[in-house]
Amino acid sequence: MRLLRPVPFVVLGSLAMFPASPPRSTGAEQSTAVEKSSSGVGLILAKTEGERRVRRPPPSNVLTLAAPLIIKVDRTNGGSPDFFMGYEDIPAGKGIARHYHPHYDEILFVHRGSGLVTLGTRESTVTEGATIYIPPNTRVSLKNTGTEPLSVLFFFPQPAMADYFREASVPEGERAVPFSAEEFVAFRARHRAHVIFEER
Repeated sequence: MRLLRPVPFVVLGSLAMFPASPPRSTGAEQSTAVEKSSSGVGLILAKTEGERRVRRPPPSNVLTLAAPLIIKVDRTNGGSPDFFMGYEDIPAGKGIARHYHPHYDEILFVHRGSGLVTLGTRESTVTEGATIYIPPNTRVSLKNTGTEPLSVLFFFPQPAMADYFREASVPEGERAVPFSAEEFVAFRARHRAHVIFEER
């Protein structure tokens, strides 16, 4: 009996799905690439680059962040339709209050520093290089327990998180006016589909 050789159409088909890589930009073309980033060309950002913002202080002593945050990738920065990435330095003694995301997951990556994370019922020390995966509806909090800033990257498969971070902050260089109690309640209510905090 003669065996037929399979035709490698799967490989050929997959090759057709990936267009040829665009030519690399030279230094002179880099600014043009950045200008086109909102149309989906992509971004190459240094640690401090991106949309730099400063959080508006809450009206109470809620454990919150005071350092600038950077929106790295979203619909405005890079033109991503389905992705959000941010970066933040958490000062010593500060942290991210206990909260959860009802409809989507999140990844936190510790770039440098050390802290204490509570994920669901588990508690663990995290240091440089740690990854924290947070499934939907899972409570999480993170506190900087070290003496240096705790630098974290956060990733969401939901670009609408950018709306939450922008409303919670102002562009760096502008005065971050504290929320009034009424404003803060209304702000949190508007974003309950994205994030729910549980101050204790």
